[in-house]
This record gives sequence, C-alpha cells and structure tokens, in this order.
Amino acid sequence: MMKQALNGKRVAILAAAGFEESELSVPRAALQKEGVEVHVVTPDGEGIKAWAETDWGDTYEADKALSDASESDYHALVLPGGLFNPDELRTNDEALSFVKAFFQAGKPVAAICHAPWILINAGVVEGRRMTSVPSVAQDLLNAGAEWVDEPVVVDSGLVTSRTPKDLDAFNAKLLEELQEGRHSGQHA
Repeated sequence: MMKQALNGKRVAILAAAGFEESELSVPRAALQKEGVEVHVVTPDGEGIKAWAETDWGDTYEADKALSDASESDYHALVLPGGLFNPDELRTNDEALSFVKAFFQAGKPVAAICHAPWILINAGVVEGRRMTSVPSVAQDLLNAGAEWVDEPVVVDSGLVTSRTPKDLDAFNAKLLEELQEGRHSGQHA
C-alpha cells in the first residue's frame, strides 16, 4: 500500500565525502524499495567516498551537483551523518540554503547522527524536539533545540535519529513523513 502512495516521489540525499556509509545506503535502499526516486546530491556533482564505521568505504556516484539541485525538484531531504560530511556541509552556504529551502517549503527533512550540525548552521533547530549522536546534544541545546535520547524523534516533518543502530526506526519515520507530505509546522 505504501509503495503506491510513494510512487512518483523524489528524495534528495545531500552528502559530501566522509558520510557514514550505512546512513546513506540504508535509507536510499528503503526509499527505492518503496518506489521513490532518490538522487545523491554532492557539492560538486562528483562521487563521494564513504566512511564505513572505522575506515574509508566505497565511493558513491553523485546524481546531481548541488548547484543543479533545487528543493522544488524533491519531496523530502535526507542528511546522513558521519564526522567529515556534516562538518564540511555546515560551512557550505549553498548547502545551507538548500537545506533551509526544504524547511521553508514545509517538506520533510531527515537527519541522523552528526547531521544536525548542518541544521544548526542552517538556523532551523530552535524550538524543535530532536535527537542526534550524543556528542552533538550540547550543540543542539545551545542552538535552542530540545534534545532527547531516543532512537527516532519526529517534530512536524523533521525526523532525527542517533546512530546507524537506529536506522530501522529512522527509515520507518522517513517513509511515513514522506507519505504525509508537507507539514505546516516545518518552517525555517
């Protein structure tokens, strides 16, 4: 039943080199299994090398360069974590504008692990109930979010999770929010 509801939906996964491999590959597979078209968007449109828990992983091809991507092309945004990836993207003005546009349009955004760093720099976390990897908790609190230690938290279309161990819950809520569509409480 969900597959039919999600056919024709498009989701962007914004990532840079050093993303946590499972946090891109597992949500992408879950989305594609439900008939969702998924584009990996990278800062320069080039392939990006994954971080696979303790060492470098596979290289993932990009579907689009950030400069060629627009929020209007997609129904939702996924932000994988890892240490290097969100640290690069949170200082990329084009990436921050892309992320903020999803919030302004009321579209679902799903961020896991260290990815809330990007949301902090995009200025979209104040007053939101969220989770993340524990090392980002204080950053979220300092930015005005309410941080909780739960596998997955949904706040008006914003889905957050802690680590790859939470991917099943993360994917389930991502699919649910994508099916629901726009959220009036999702704003920048």
